[in-house]
Amino acid sequence: MKSGKNSLYDDLKRQILTMELSPDEVLDEVGLSERYGLSRTPVREVFRRLAGEGYLDIQENRGARVIAMNYQTLRNFFLVAPMIYAAIGRLAVHNFRPRQLDDLKQTQYRFRQATLAKDPLGMVLENNRFHEIMGEMAGNPYLEPSLGRLLIDHARIGHTFYRPRDPDMERRLDTSVEHHDAFIEAIGKHDESAVVDLVFEHWELSRENMEIFIAPQGLEVDGLGDISRGAQPGKWS
Repeated sequence: MKSGKNSLYDDLKRQILTMELSPDEVLDEVGLSERYGLSRTPVREVFRRLAGEGYLDIQENRGARVIAMNYQTLRNFFLVAPMIYAAIGRLAVHNFRPRQLDDLKQTQYRFRQATLAKDPLGMVLENNRFHEIMGEMAGNPYLEPSLGRLLIDHARIGHTFYRPRDPDMERRLDTSVEHHDAFIEAIGKHDESAVVDLVFEHWELSRENMEIFIAPQGLEVDGLGDISRGAQPGKWS
């Protein structure tokens, strides 16, 4: 059974990733203390832990807020995400352990089941866990924190991907599930080239859906898409 402190930590992470807590939303420290049966000290410890992982922003005299999303956040995300995902994929191929591959397969099973059940929150969380495991496979202390921060905004920006509104979006979601299966196969075969190719196919698949979230009424995304499309495998400048 989880402690109140662990439950608070897990629940806040989930609510941020699934947009139940909006970007820049102020957290109610007193209310959370009462709800989870905790004193203010452990609640603040959870806030500090989540701030260290990139989920919250804590400012003196302003309390804890969900990490914001603004133009600069989105620009940085689109600029570096494909490069970091490709680096993670390369290292995962060489450094993974059999247990991690088993974890990846189990997570993919849950992701597929959530897709079949049309459970968007389940899809968000299992997709996030799938890519977290790839980061663990890479085993690089410099890249893992960067991946963790990217995945927070990837989940929030891309939440429309898991609520398809037309047949084309449904097709892309099905293809995303197939990509995960292909990642598992390529990693198991130690095929670095196949993994990197998949990274960029997978990124391109979800990019247009993320742009729907950024500009839901057909507004221009001011070059963000061009930034992401310009990143190619092997180009790190």
